[in-house]
Amino acid sequence: MKLYNEYSDYLKLMYGQKVYKLPINIPCTCPNRDGTLGFGGCTFCSDIGTGFEMLNNSLSVKEQLKRNMEYISKKYKADKFIAYFQNFTNTYMDTERFKNYINDAIMDNIVEIAISTRPDCISDEKLKFLSDIKKLHHVNITIELGLQTVNYHTLKNINRGHTLAEYIDAVLRIKRYNFEICTHLILNLPGDTILDTVETAKILSVLKINQVKIHSLYIMDNTEMGRAYKNNEIRIISKDEYVERVVVFLEHLDKDITVQRLAGRAPKENSLFVNWGMSWWKIKDEILNKMESENRYQGSKNRFNICKI
Repeated sequence: MKLYNEYSDYLKLMYGQKVYKLPINIPCTCPNRDGTLGFGGCTFCSDIGTGFEMLNNSLSVKEQLKRNMEYISKKYKADKFIAYFQNFTNTYMDTERFKNYINDAIMDNIVEIAISTRPDCISDEKLKFLSDIKKLHHVNITIELGLQTVNYHTLKNINRGHTLAEYIDAVLRIKRYNFEICTHLILNLPGDTILDTVETAKILSVLKINQVKIHSLYIMDNTEMGRAYKNNEIRIISKDEYVERVVVFLEHLDKDITVQRLAGRAPKENSLFVNWGMSWWKIKDEILNKMESENRYQGSKNRFNICKI
């Protein structure tokens, strides 16, 4: 019995070999940064977003892909890649500009385009364009939606700018175009409990999400959450509690959903809290060891419609 449905196995099955994600950093922002919904972004988000491992966004999409492709090809002998528009909200721009960025990612050896965005920034106009790209260039499309939690009280507290309803609406819209959907989650947000973890897994399973990416919360200086952390205004759960939450989440998650990640990484510079001072892979090892020793695995508690009367 497999402990969980690992992303690397999914990619090998889909493409017949190892495939590597190449991050793309384009100049964009979010509606809760530019004043449309608010300012400052999510309370945990820094001014650089998640772009700490990326090339500068002054480089063109093609140049970023070429540089990353050359490096990964030499290091891992890879020849198939995913163009990953990662940082901030990559659909939050006018349609023509969005089209130009996506078209620039059409290159030899790019077998998939993954686009990270917010649930409230999904439009049918852009989805129709991506559908045409998929058909014309024979590339797969994955939309990565940042949800973080299904607890709408927590979503409000972290200044997310949307609730669960917008996420469900985005999923239903995207499914009409038959794209893969990956959902990003943070399982140790202040205020969330293990009941939220279970409910999140159940909702993703009911919606038949294709993939999930689990992050462990990291806290950066010069953020609202960083200020609260330094003032002892928020509680971070223990590492053991996080490990248990991940295992419980996987138990309640449909066995067919692919899991991209079990814990996150963060920059050392300006970090106030990252993975309880441990490497992300050590936390992953603890999760897998716990699952194996306790005979717990993905989907083992994912049951609906159990009433037979």
